[in-house]
Amino acid sequence: MIKRSRGKAKKKVQEIDKGQAFMEAFEALGRERGIAPEVLFDAIEAALTSAYHRNFSSAQNVRVEIDRGTFAYHVYALKTVVEEVVNDITEISVEEARKINPAYEVGDVFEQEVTPANFGRIAAQTAKQVVVQRIREAERGNIYDEFSNRASDILNGTVQRVENRNVYIDLGKTEALLPAAEQIEGEEYRHGDRIKAYILEVRKTSKGPQITVSRTHPGLLKRLFELEVPEIQDGIVEIKSVAREPGMRSKIAVFSREEDVDPVGACVGHKGLRVQAIVNELRNEKIDIVKWNADPACYIANALSPAKVVSVATKEDEKVSRVVVPDYQLSLAIGKEGQNARLAAKLTGWKIDIKSETQAADEELDEGMDVVEVTGEASFSAEGES
Repeated sequence: MIKRSRGKAKKKVQEIDKGQAFMEAFEALGRERGIAPEVLFDAIEAALTSAYHRNFSSAQNVRVEIDRGTFAYHVYALKTVVEEVVNDITEISVEEARKINPAYEVGDVFEQEVTPANFGRIAAQTAKQVVVQRIREAERGNIYDEFSNRASDILNGTVQRVENRNVYIDLGKTEALLPAAEQIEGEEYRHGDRIKAYILEVRKTSKGPQITVSRTHPGLLKRLFELEVPEIQDGIVEIKSVAREPGMRSKIAVFSREEDVDPVGACVGHKGLRVQAIVNELRNEKIDIVKWNADPACYIANALSPAKVVSVATKEDEKVSRVVVPDYQLSLAIGKEGQNARLAAKLTGWKIDIKSETQAADEELDEGMDVVEVTGEASFSAEGES
């Protein structure tokens, strides 16, 4: 009898040791994956509940509890205390319940331990799959939280593959989708290429978070300047507006809160290094950096850089303007296929009608327009090497 008792005690200790080692392994895994231990405990308790229902009693309401200190598990049958028992699997009479605890009242939930003797092996087999699944779900949740908080930001990744014109970018923990509509026209993506993209949207799906990114969004250009220019990071220089035709040409309007800091020069950098780094990232997209001005006429003149402007007439209430340029500057002001004028209009939010001095001399100015003679402020145009 004594030997048998020692054998049972030894076996019990071994089972506890195994159980503790099992739980400690999951806790270590949780720490490694960035998952709170309580999430793992909840996952294992849910798994053991499923295992009990599947292997012992599907009709019985049970609750599984794992001791957070000893890692021992217990299965409790849950029964409703009633006056008269109709279903003895889910109910217990108040009379029987009070034999165990006189405090029980009708409507209370009675708990009775029903942990099966051979539950350990079944529990381990069943729990493993469920716990792994919960860990995956928790990881997906962590990834979603991480990237949803970074919406409108830039991410760095590596081109993993291209399928049906969609580019999949490896981010380490997950991947991002660069749809065909968000790609710069003519840009090629090869496996292993390092790439920066703007986070458009982060959605929860059954397969985990789906991160959609863009290479064409104006926000990409804005964030690239914010990362490249310390004066923008420090709040001294502000990007007031961005207009972009991806892969071709962009304009940004900048403003300095300190008189002794040139906002255009800050964005250009020493020998143009700052802006050139952005041009290179955008595959030689031409970038015009102009000064923002609170005076609409001066701002419009700046926005039409590199063209020189003679005068600007504005109608504030309709946000329309007529710009006069020297005859020899007309094509430069309008730009190839109207690109310069189009970008200037996007940048300023004004409708811009461009006339040469000869054309303006033959036309009458619209009623209500105020003419201002302007001289465009310093600007800078950067483009890649052809």
